[in-house]
Amino acid sequence: MDTAVRNHVLIVEDDDNIRRFISINLINNGFVVSEAANQGEALQSFTTNHPDVIVLDIMLPDGNGFEICQKLRAQDPGVIIVFLTARGQDLDKIKGLEIGADDYIVKPFNPLELVARIKAILRRTEAVAKPQRLVLQAGPIRMDLNANKVFKHDVLIELTPKEFQMIRTFLEHPDTALSRNELMNLVWGEDYIGDPKTVDVHVRKLREKIEDDDSNPYWIETVWGVGYRFRKDG
Repeated sequence: MDTAVRNHVLIVEDDDNIRRFISINLINNGFVVSEAANQGEALQSFTTNHPDVIVLDIMLPDGNGFEICQKLRAQDPGVIIVFLTARGQDLDKIKGLEIGADDYIVKPFNPLELVARIKAILRRTEAVAKPQRLVLQAGPIRMDLNANKVFKHDVLIELTPKEFQMIRTFLEHPDTALSRNELMNLVWGEDYIGDPKTVDVHVRKLREKIEDDDSNPYWIETVWGVGYRFRKDG
């Protein structure tokens, strides 16, 4: 993915009116836009255009957004994915975050809010890509900030952009109990409006990737009544 200008958005939405409305607002805000009405078109466009951001409707005529999210994550773990969900579908939101979505927005929505969220995610991921410190480490877990990679015992761990930001936050605040609200502000930004359960979902996914036994986590400790704490040393 080209990190110099990260402004290409792929919209995957089968409703022509909604898709065009989103497209117009993104173009008016300086984005390059590709469109897809179904899973097949989305996969083809992804391969051809290499978008930086994907706005992905969960309900598609030839499958669902969860399936395509997993396929796209397998091809490019760094692509930013924002789900469009129906109002009140909390399980869809949680499932989307569990399989690697970076954010979600509930229909009906103001397209300017979607634009603002995309810009905020890009700002945060670009900030991560310009580190002041080159390496962060705790025990066998090492983060190479120049390469945007995390290793455990020198074995690469595949992380989504949000997981990368979260583990960076933990490594920058070792042995510190961080509340869910603090983690949301540090990882998603103070302008983010979301459910604190989002933090729990990402912590669970991180534990699956970095812990020897995610059912009995060592590195990411639960601090009951507060939030989470990352151990400094093994």
